[in-house]
Amino acid sequence: MYKLLFLTILLTINIIATEVVATVNGKNITRRDIDRFLSKSIPGAKYSFMNREQQKKVVEQLIERELYIELAKKTNIQNSPEFYRELKRVKENLMLDIWMKRRLNNIKVTDSEARRYYIEHDSKFHRSAMAHARHILVSTRDEAKDIIRDLESSSNIERRFIQLAKEKSTGPSSKNGGDLGWFAKDQMLKEFSDRAFALRKGAFTHIPVHTPFGWHVIYLIDKKPEGKIEFLKVKNSIINSIKLKKFQKDLKKLSKMLKKSAQISVK
Repeated sequence: MYKLLFLTILLTINIIATEVVATVNGKNITRRDIDRFLSKSIPGAKYSFMNREQQKKVVEQLIERELYIELAKKTNIQNSPEFYRELKRVKENLMLDIWMKRRLNNIKVTDSEARRYYIEHDSKFHRSAMAHARHILVSTRDEAKDIIRDLESSSNIERRFIQLAKEKSTGPSSKNGGDLGWFAKDQMLKEFSDRAFALRKGAFTHIPVHTPFGWHVIYLIDKKPEGKIEFLKVKNSIINSIKLKKFQKDLKKLSKMLKKSAQISVK
């Protein structure tokens, strides 16, 4: 069953990747072409996450690119000395990148090494007290009081808070139901932080909170005490950090060895 599901997912991904989005003089532009283009020009961008207008612009860029390539070929630029010089440079850089990646991937870091690093660098893994809250921002104290009265009569406080945040909050987080995400005390204004961190989980401020931005009503989703971040949560980042240091040390050692046996002349 699971094997069939996995094969179905793979087939679906492949169909999407090979989907033809446009054709230029007989040459197809596929979703895979678009994803490759985006990964180089706008790292992190995804075609599937773009709106229709953004997708049209990206496709238009790729169409223009194909037309420019055709025009460049007609000038016989691919047989010019300049082209071959640049091609050689690109090949050398690609070869070096792949060699570096393989050498880095061959470096091993044991669990005991990672745990020792975690213990020896204790201060790096200290977590400040954190709060996860929602807020509703309005311009007057009376507006905030009205919202508080509404919440006090609600049977489902968080659901109603989200609804009111979307309807009444003037802050940028209103579209997310006032969700501010996780934050440390020093990331917010003192007046706001003091009141947010004083709340218990699932409670809200029954007195409006004033800051230079206006009047807030705050709802606490959750909070975490200060302390040390658990090893398993930082294990992968520790391993990557150790691996990189080993890699740099390895390259330095290799460089010295290669220089000894090479004929080098600096002018």
